[in-house]
Amino acid sequence: MENQVLSIRGMTCAACARRIEKAVSKLDGVVKANVNLASEKLFVEYDSGAVQLAAIKDAVVKIGYEVAENTDTQTVTIPIGGMTCAACAQRIEKAIRKLAGVERVSVNSAVERAIVVYQPREVRLSEIRGAIEKAGYVALEIKKIGAADDDQARKRMEIKTLWMKFIISAIFSLPLLYIAMAPMITLIPFPTILDPMHHPLTYALTEFFLVIPVVGVGYRFYTVGFKALLRRSPNMDSLIAVGTTAAVIYSVYNVFQIANGRLEAAESLYFETAGVIITLILLGKSLEAVSKGRTSEAIKKMMGLAPKTATIIQDGAEKEIPIEEVEIGDVIVIKPGTRIPVDGTILEGHTAIDESMLTGESMPVDKSAGDPVYAASLNTTGAARFRAEKIGADTALAQIIKLVEDAQGSKAPIAQMADIVSGYFVPVVCVIAVLAGSAWYFATGGDIKFALTIFISVLVIACPCALGLATPTAIMVGTGKGAENGILIKGGEALETAHKIDTIVFDKTGTITEGKPTVTDIITVEGISADELLQITASAESGSEHPLGQAITANARDKGLEQIDADSFNSLTGLGIEAIIKGQTILAGNRKLMDERGIALSALEAESERLADSGKTPMYVAVDGKLAGIAAVADVVKKSSRAAIDSLHKMGVEVAMITGDNRKTASAIAAQVGIDRVLADVLPRDKSDEIKKLQAEGRKVAMVGDGINDAPALAQADIGIAIGSGTDVALESADIVLMRSDLSDVPVAINLSKKTIRNIKQNLFWAFGYNVIGIPLAAGVLRIFGGPLLNPMFAAAAMSLSSVSVLTNALRLKRFKASRHV
Repeated sequence: MENQVLSIRGMTCAACARRIEKAVSKLDGVVKANVNLASEKLFVEYDSGAVQLAAIKDAVVKIGYEVAENTDTQTVTIPIGGMTCAACAQRIEKAIRKLAGVERVSVNSAVERAIVVYQPREVRLSEIRGAIEKAGYVALEIKKIGAADDDQARKRMEIKTLWMKFIISAIFSLPLLYIAMAPMITLIPFPTILDPMHHPLTYALTEFFLVIPVVGVGYRFYTVGFKALLRRSPNMDSLIAVGTTAAVIYSVYNVFQIANGRLEAAESLYFETAGVIITLILLGKSLEAVSKGRTSEAIKKMMGLAPKTATIIQDGAEKEIPIEEVEIGDVIVIKPGTRIPVDGTILEGHTAIDESMLTGESMPVDKSAGDPVYAASLNTTGAARFRAEKIGADTALAQIIKLVEDAQGSKAPIAQMADIVSGYFVPVVCVIAVLAGSAWYFATGGDIKFALTIFISVLVIACPCALGLATPTAIMVGTGKGAENGILIKGGEALETAHKIDTIVFDKTGTITEGKPTVTDIITVEGISADELLQITASAESGSEHPLGQAITANARDKGLEQIDADSFNSLTGLGIEAIIKGQTILAGNRKLMDERGIALSALEAESERLADSGKTPMYVAVDGKLAGIAAVADVVKKSSRAAIDSLHKMGVEVAMITGDNRKTASAIAAQVGIDRVLADVLPRDKSDEIKKLQAEGRKVAMVGDGINDAPALAQADIGIAIGSGTDVALESADIVLMRSDLSDVPVAINLSKKTIRNIKQNLFWAFGYNVIGIPLAAGVLRIFGGPLLNPMFAAAAMSLSSVSVLTNALRLKRFKASRHV
């Protein structure tokens, strides 16, 4: 299975998006196809063995849309020194073309530079430079244009073009409107030469010549709209094209009537209707394009964070190079006030780094040798050197950007009704327009002017755009806002489900607590000292990866106790460990392990209960089948845990804690933070079963965890929430990732979900409500009861504002504040 994101050009409304989804979904091997109208992207999941990407692109092109070039392609301009003639250019072109992954190369000897289009996944920029150097020339400072820059430039140009079209259209449509309306209003001065009563032909021809430039500026409505009609899949452009064409053709017919002596035809001109409709639609499209751009600001902001250059150590000296040339293993120098170019580990130096772009946490984090650093984070104070370990698409920033982009391409279940409606919307509107126009034609005894007004109004007022933008815009802003606050939401479905959560289950270790347990008590039976017990337990646990075992080992090391090599070691999942040391069998683990091996615990029962009651975990140690003592370990509760759980209680969410610890230990921790329900003595493999039991009670359950053993439970829960410092497996299984590793972000994520879904519902209510009310009004329902008739120009204004209002409402989410009371 493969996932691809394709940039689509030529979409104008929800009907276009729905049509592309249907065309692609019909192909054998395509599992899922989602189109995001707001970002103009097609997200497709397919079996590469059954269908090729080229076939998917062809399916899109065949129905009249354009698929942009591979967004992974990079274009680079390399100034070259040492060229003397055209033969040099040919030689360099030949050397570069030999490299796999180079798609196009053009070398101009006059300006001494090469323009290379290449695939970064197949060939590195340093290899291209190397090929130039090997050919005997000098590759100078590089200028590179990325796909993201190209896309932003294209969108800026699109907005500029739309505004220019609107201005030109307005320049001609305003005098057109004045000429059409002024004669009806006696107070407005009007030139006699244009008076329709005295000079009807001059009046009509002036309107005709004024409307031509407006129609010309809006030519795209006609080329796209009629093409879609011919393919039997009309869209919003089709509605505008048919409506304004009908108005213009009817008006041109009346111009001929006037020329033939029927002067009363001057009262039946609709040129101003067509002109003003196109002008208002262009205004709406311009505002819509600006608003669409603002919905993806979070992604743009992230993309702009990465620095363009890096300072590396080469041959013992510092050298500044383009970030594209950084290789894994390079030693990079970071100075105060600069951004980290790639991910890596600090080798030397001490500094404080602002990682707010990753975590949303504004306080700088102290870093020294051995600590990780991340691309685009800001070095605030000290200087340091680090080794590059992840570059390009592998950096944490690149992964976050990809995750957010994927989420923005997903669909929330709440959008399904809008998708279904948008698929049939335009054809149904066309039918309603024809029926309403015909009905009024016959009802008024053949009044073509009245019937045409109804026909045009119905076509123009209908707005499938609002339906298509209602969900994706809110999801784009919501997920982007989450990313800004260090909360990564992986899709629309997760966003929608999160707002329904009524029960949250927290894993204890590393989630509610710090996950760094320490030894608090060593209690022994008669005949063995505390240090002896600690030494043999630590020696037995030296092969263990369990946090409790590591805490005991660390405590023994701190006390300077010598470790004894174990002859054998066996980890007993969910129970403890078994080891043989100097011929003695050592068991260290929980009560279940001791019970299974028939070891009596009565000698230390009271001590065990006391430790458990105080929130400590008693680890029993037995030597050759007899109890030797208890090592008590405690895990400190995170400072943010209590405040986060209090916030969830205020939101009406019940909070549970799941742990493999005994009930007494678990209950003591639960009491400290205000947990409602404790699920104790749960083995790792049983965690998902506990989630199922809660779901069987009719609850919507979220699971919060960080370890490998939490992955099944995270997957089983309605929503899996992983702590950012957790394992890759946990992060992969989760629907939401908290980059700050702070529980106070759990209520923030739930709150963001609630606000986003509320926004989507408002958008859908407006989109459906507008069309449900607007279309009957345009069809003349009020006229039946003696009310007014809707002018097509007002219908066009309403249609333009409907999609803009949906976008404006979605942008309100940008005001969302992450309230963390810690």
